[in-house]
Amino acid sequence: MKKRQRALVTGGCGFIGSHMVDLLLDEDYEVIVIDNLVCGNTNNLKHHKNNPLLKFEKLDIRNIKTNTSIFKNIDYVFHFAGIGDIVPSIERPEEYISVNVMGTLRILECSRQSNIRKFVYAASSSCYGLANTPTDENHIIQPLYPYAISKHHGAELVRYWNAIYNVPYNIICIFNAYGPRVKTAGAYGAVFGVFLKQKLENKPYTVVGDGTQKRDFIYVTDLVRAFYLAAISKVNSEVFNVGSGNPQTINRLIELIGEGDKVYLPFRPGEPLITHADTSKIKKILKWKPCVSFENGVDEMLKNISYWKNAPLWDKEKINDATKEWLKYLK
Repeated sequence: MKKRQRALVTGGCGFIGSHMVDLLLDEDYEVIVIDNLVCGNTNNLKHHKNNPLLKFEKLDIRNIKTNTSIFKNIDYVFHFAGIGDIVPSIERPEEYISVNVMGTLRILECSRQSNIRKFVYAASSSCYGLANTPTDENHIIQPLYPYAISKHHGAELVRYWNAIYNVPYNIICIFNAYGPRVKTAGAYGAVFGVFLKQKLENKPYTVVGDGTQKRDFIYVTDLVRAFYLAAISKVNSEVFNVGSGNPQTINRLIELIGEGDKVYLPFRPGEPLITHADTSKIKKILKWKPCVSFENGVDEMLKNISYWKNAPLWDKEKINDATKEWLKYLK
């Protein structure tokens, strides 16, 4: 009988991490989740409550001991744990470096000691800054704020732990992920969470700029499939940009969610007018391609709109107040 493979997912109670868990369990993996539940929520995994193949450890990744038994016989590590968003990183830079850099170091050290088969790191397209588009993997790195810096340094650690200690890896650079369970909090949280809550409350949509800016939205099930392929592939030491390759305007998003009143906010420094992933590399090497259209993806979220009923409700005044630090430092 073939031995069942084991995967460890950091941040597995979060948005993307929980979908990674879904895929791995569907593929008959034994899955260990590490999450401190600051950003994640065990409700994201409640549909697996009685699954004997899923184990959960409530831990801060910075405090994991190198010789922990949690990593024993692990084949693949998917590293999503960390803290995100621009504005909080400007306000709390030391915390972002601590969690996203030093936390990654701890996970790498545990992985090294356990002789894993592959480490797959969740990088951020924000590391490219105000990028030329479509953006390929050779684009210059130009982070504009502490969050982007912390994610870039995490990726650099992954590269060095391969060069020095031979920890095999691939890196997935995420563009604009969306889907069920997407983040609901924060003035710079996912625009979906903000808009869906506003729709539920019959409040105006808060639109930054004129709504013509474009984002390369990638549906979460397509995204985690890219992570899975990056893990099981014989390819090593590569970076893959993952987006839909088909950027959509914010106005198009509102059209699909359901037209309503709009309130406009000024453009914010450090925000690109367009994000657009060049996905030719991952399509060629890993034979990956997105399967969920933007229209179908938004429709799936609308079917689950009740998920956002307890999300914070943002309006123009609250957003302006929450982004004061952003405007202060990024001009």
